Amino acid sequence: MRTFTDEFKREAIRLVQTSGRTIGQIADDLGIGHSTLGKWLAKHRDVALLSGPHEDTAKELARLRKENEILRAERDLLKKAAAFFGQGNKSMIFRHIDEKKADLCIARKCALFGVSVSGFYAWKGRKPSRRQLDDMVLLAHIRSQFSLSHETYGSPRMVVELQEDGIDVGRHRVARLMRDNGLKALQKRGFKKTTDSDHGGPVAPNMLDQDFTADGPDQKWGADISYIWTAEGWLYLAIVVDLFSRRIVGWATSDRMKKDLALTALKRALAIRQPAAGIIHHSDRGSQYCSGDYRKLLADHKTFASMSGKGNCYDNAMVETVFKTIKSELIWRTAWQSRRQADIAIGRYIDGFYNPVRRHSALGYKSPCRFEAEAA
Repeated sequence: MRTFTDEFKREAIRLVQTSGRTIGQIADDLGIGHSTLGKWLAKHRDVALLSGPHEDTAKELARLRKENEILRAERDLLKKAAAFFGQGNKSMIFRHIDEKKADLCIARKCALFGVSVSGFYAWKGRKPSRRQLDDMVLLAHIRSQFSLSHETYGSPRMVVELQEDGIDVGRHRVARLMRDNGLKALQKRGFKKTTDSDHGGPVAPNMLDQDFTADGPDQKWGADISYIWTAEGWLYLAIVVDLFSRRIVGWATSDRMKKDLALTALKRALAIRQPAAGIIHHSDRGSQYCSGDYRKLLADHKTFASMSGKGNCYDNAMVETVFKTIKSELIWRTAWQSRRQADIAIGRYIDGFYNPVRRHSALGYKSPCRFEAEAA
């Protein structure tokens, strides 16, 4: 039986690993069996796995890991600071470099941002300018108002809020500070609405014809129903809105979308407002608004019923806009665990924020309550 030295075996294995040729080709050249060379190669791999990496391999792996950490830190730094590029504001770039905790030296950070190391250290040793100090104070006010608005105010409403507090500031400066500090108002999402118009009840004519303007309160009311998902199931919300001020004059919630829900909201509106005769009450063609009890309540208070055209969502657009506001600023931001929890939050939002505090761009950035008070 032919024997082979260890040196011969190592050379054969090296040829397999480095020559780029197949095991069969190398075995034929060396005059050995294909299976024999395959066994040597397999045994060599097993020994390598058991003995672990060689010193050179371990060093190379450590170097590559360190290099990957640096590349990852650079990537994260550039990703988070992308907003600063193109603005030409070196002070903000220097501040960003100084705040970041990435495992990078100052020189590397400065190179990534295209600024000098000497410029960075000159900035770091420089006292804040008067405008920078003013920005810090202004930002504190902005953060406070942003929190009070449930994080819903963008720069236009924020400017009005600050100016009424006696702070003389322009919209561009407020927008810059909000943008640079991540104070972004929540965006509205799509709104899905359902109306049960397949019923045999009488339908009132459309008296508004998409004219939502009014000369004063309690001339035109709009009503509608929407729904909120909770862990216990759906909670339905009915509202009555004064179209002059967008004030929610009556509201009610229920776990069922029956006529009593709409009736309760209307009864509350009539009890609180005690309007004179002649109001136009506009709604969609839902069965709740076409019921005999609802029509009788309107008639008893000498209120004229008006209803949207069939399938025309624009005929009740103002009330739907109010629902969009409620959902984007309150409902969509919370996973409600119970209907009771949602009901309490809705009440606090409507009576504690929407009506008395929230600024509406359509009302000259006044709240509904203030708009009505100034119109009186």
